[in-house]
Amino acid sequence: MPSGAFSYALLLALAIALIVAAFTDLKRREIDNTLNLAIAMAAPLWWWSMGFGWIDVAWQVGLAVLTFVVACALFAMRQMGGGDVKLLTALALWFVPSGFGQVIVLMAMIGGGASVAMAAFNMERVPGERMRDAIGWIVALGWVWAAGSVVYALATHRPVISPERLGAIHDALPQPWALGLIILAGTLLFLFGFRHIMRRQKSRLPIPYGVAISAAALWVMGEGVLTGAMVG
Repeated sequence: MPSGAFSYALLLALAIALIVAAFTDLKRREIDNTLNLAIAMAAPLWWWSMGFGWIDVAWQVGLAVLTFVVACALFAMRQMGGGDVKLLTALALWFVPSGFGQVIVLMAMIGGGASVAMAAFNMERVPGERMRDAIGWIVALGWVWAAGSVVYALATHRPVISPERLGAIHDALPQPWALGLIILAGTLLFLFGFRHIMRRQKSRLPIPYGVAISAAALWVMGEGVLTGAMVG
């Protein structure tokens, strides 16, 4: 097995590749095939540096195949770009299932928040719909805040809502059924505002999901290095 310095060098190379992927996706709304191929082709070096056996390699390849199938389905539904599919599949070769699961959750939260925010800015203004526009903006800001809270909680390993705050909310409610009414009202408000945002889109937005994928992977990588979970 090579020295730990070689493993760190591979992670550094991957981090640089992810930064480049995020930059090109933000600038051109595409990720170069050569970059995705280089990430995938370097994965066997990572397996070797970590001392993976055949079973470990099989897990990584299986995870990549599953990721590709699911991501292709999202691509067919126009929820993900082709470059994003390839980047996510290539990254599945690098992260163990538990770490890759963290990448997926963080990616979904970051990408979802960014998508809703961009959609709110892309709304077409129609006379007589100021109230609906306001509700749409409230929903967009609420969604971004919720996504940011989840990302922060995952990154810091803290609960989204602390037990103390949950207890305070419970004590503040006059009746137990009041929480159900609040949740129902919030859900209806969200559905109305989100539908309005989607109906008033000026054009189809190319969401730079590569930025969310890269940011999520970089965070999980950094945390894995600091805790020793990624490089022993």
